[in-house]
Order: sequence, then structure tokens, then C-alpha cells
Amino acid sequence: MSPLPSAPPGPSSDRGPGRAEQASGDASAPVTEPTGTQVPDAEGTDVPAPSGGAARWFRAAVTPRMLGMLALLLLAAAVCARLGVWQLDRAQVRGAAAEQQHQAELTTAAPVPLDQVIAPQQPFTGGMVGRKVQVSGTYDPAGQLQVTGRVVGGRHGSLVLTPLHVSTPQGAAVLAVVRGFVPDGEPLPAAPGGTVSVIGYLQAGEAPGAGVSDGRTEAISPAELVGVWGGPTWTGYVVLASSDPAQGDPPTVLPPPTRRGTGLNLQNLSYAAQWWIFAGFALLLWWRMVRDEARGNPFEDGNPFEGEASDVPGATGGQGGRPS
Repeated sequence: MSPLPSAPPGPSSDRGPGRAEQASGDASAPVTEPTGTQVPDAEGTDVPAPSGGAARWFRAAVTPRMLGMLALLLLAAAVCARLGVWQLDRAQVRGAAAEQQHQAELTTAAPVPLDQVIAPQQPFTGGMVGRKVQVSGTYDPAGQLQVTGRVVGGRHGSLVLTPLHVSTPQGAAVLAVVRGFVPDGEPLPAAPGGTVSVIGYLQAGEAPGAGVSDGRTEAISPAELVGVWGGPTWTGYVVLASSDPAQGDPPTVLPPPTRRGTGLNLQNLSYAAQWWIFAGFALLLWWRMVRDEARGNPFEDGNPFEGEASDVPGATGGQGGRPS
């Protein structure tokens, strides 16, 4: 019987000498894994390796081609940003012009009876702001309040807020009327007596403040005023334009109120936002180009699947082998 052939050296026989040679080397040298990431050395000291992905990205970013693209896209982003600022300026100019036209329309509009626009305790809508209304009633001088902390025409002062008792189909109600503005240090003018006919502009009620104390308040809040004046009340108030009879010592009459956010033209504002989005897209485009350049072609450095095990019998590569 012929002797059995000796087994060819396998991976285990190759692994032994390799380990021996590595062990006989410098024990203090760090061991490097196949991926290129360093691991703790013999003394237990971690030796981190620089990130290969960040290094490749930086090398791709400083190439002449990418630097040229960066300069070009930065120029495009600057142009887009400047166009966005220009559209914002146009939004302010056109918004101011539209607001002036709206103010003129409110001033010249004919007043309508208050009960045709809003009733006591009815919700106040944005479309009611600035509506010119007319109502008759009797002022209550004892309930007059000073609304502090207001600025009109660059001057600090207070608003004169007086309750007007009005007869409605639902019964008696109380309407808050802002009769005008007085600078700090000046006394509040007295309200006309008897029945008065008031023409003014509607405005929504304000959020509650610190409450009413000593004839003063910080906000024209229907929720707070109803506790002082009684009710029912309107959910908004009237900014006085004129009255009959006229006020004897009239405070400074306020301009028609406007809704918040009406000072900008929305169309130009949307154009400005679009230009700024384009500017950001230009910078993002350069980053994507550098990233793709850094990744490169995975087949340039050999077979990208080399070293992976195959589950298909007879396939080569990795630790799979051809069956004998």
C-alpha cells in the first residue's frame, strides 16, 4: 500500500510562521489591520490613524479643477444672494406703496353702521381691521382709562380709552373707543357729554396685560375691560376719526390701523427666498462634486470584491476554494 500523500500547506501552516515572525519583531510597533486602521500596540497604547475619507475629500477639494469650480459657484452664489436682497428691498417699497394706497382708501371710505359689521361678543376677523364704522352712544367719563407705554410719531405717551354705552338690538353694550393720544405729562382730556355720534376705524382687541389699576392699563384687552366696565362688550375697539359733537380739547387723532405683516409685498418676498435658495444650492453642488470626485472609480484599485467569501461552490476569492 502506497503511503498517503502529505497534505499541502493550508492557511493554518502559513499563519504560524507569520505570527512567529511578527512576534520576533519590535514588540513596541503598532499592529496594522488590513483595513489600514491602527490598533493598540504591545504596551496597550492606542495609535489612531487619520481618516482616509476626510483625506481623500481634502485632496479632491484642492485640485485645480475643484478650486476653479468653487470660485465659479461662489460667484454665482454671491449674485443670487444680491438678487435676493434686491427683491427684499422691492418687497418693502411695493409693500409701503400698497399700504399708503390702502390707508387712503380707508380714509375716504364712507362709514357703515357698526352693527352691520360686528355685533357684541362676535369673533373679530382680520378683514374687519380698518373698516370705517359709525355708532352712537354715551361716554362714561368715570370709566376712562389711560393706556400707557405707547409711541406715536416718535413721542412717548398714552392712549385715551373711554367706554361708550351703546344700545343694540340685543340690549345695552359697551364699546371701547380710543379717542386719541397724549404725550407723557399731559392730562387726559374729558369726554363729550350727552349722546355722541362716533366715526372711527375698527381694530382687533389686544392680548391681556398686567390688568387695570388706578385708571391705567397696558393693553386694550376686552377680557380685562369687561371686568371693569361690565358687559357685554365688543371683541375689538374703535379708533376715533371724528365725533359729533366734536371733542372740546381733542387729543392727537391716530391714523387708521393696519394689520400686522402688511408692510411687505409677498410676491417679491417669495422671489427673494427663491434667490437665496439658489445661492445655497450652488454651494451644495460644489460639495457634492468634491464628494463624488473623492470617491472616484472603485475599480481603479483592483477588484472591489476581492477578499470577500463566496457562498457559491467553486467560486474563487476570499477564503472560498475550489473543491478538490
